[in-house]
Amino acid sequence: MTTAPLVLAAAGLAHPHGLSRSTASDWTQLHIALLPVFPLLTVGLLVPLRHRPRPGLTGFATVVAWAGAFVYAAFYTGLDAVAGIAAGTAVEHAGETASLGPVKRPLYDTGEALGQAGAYALIGAIAATAVALLPKYGARILPGTVVLLAAGWSFVDSHIFWPRGVWTMLGFALGFALLAWGTGRSAPTGEAGMLPGRRAGDHGTGG
Repeated sequence: MTTAPLVLAAAGLAHPHGLSRSTASDWTQLHIALLPVFPLLTVGLLVPLRHRPRPGLTGFATVVAWAGAFVYAAFYTGLDAVAGIAAGTAVEHAGETASLGPVKRPLYDTGEALGQAGAYALIGAIAATAVALLPKYGARILPGTVVLLAAGWSFVDSHIFWPRGVWTMLGFALGFALLAWGTGRSAPTGEAGMLPGRRAGDHGTGG
């Protein structure tokens, strides 16, 4: 659950701070390498929601979280493809005397719109995950949820650029770790409280 954000945090340390002729090749290659990594950020939500959704609010929230995770993965991949791979390739092959602004600005604008749509979808998926897990695990999921929502909000405009983007990815890693801790017990609090009563009843019948 924490591998993808930790990899992205490390990549953020090597991410060029701007796109120019001198950084275009590194810019393009890094975004190609990260293309399969950004969608894996949703693993931290999908693991605790891996069971089949049940009828009711929790089941509905689970489906909403799955849908939000899918929208994030699709649209944030669009950001990487357009503002990352396409923009880097265009700048790398631009003429020596060409102005780079008109070359990369339209790609940046399109990529930013796609990335923000994906980031907002991820925030929605985090909130829906909390709604789905709260009845079963109670307040144990709240610390992770709060950290993930804060990281999601920062992610809207930080990408993985140092410093805030790197700290944002570390925030995701912490949030997912806390969520794993909160959902890691084999018996939820409510069910655990019911088990002794059931056993006592079984012994009382002499069966």
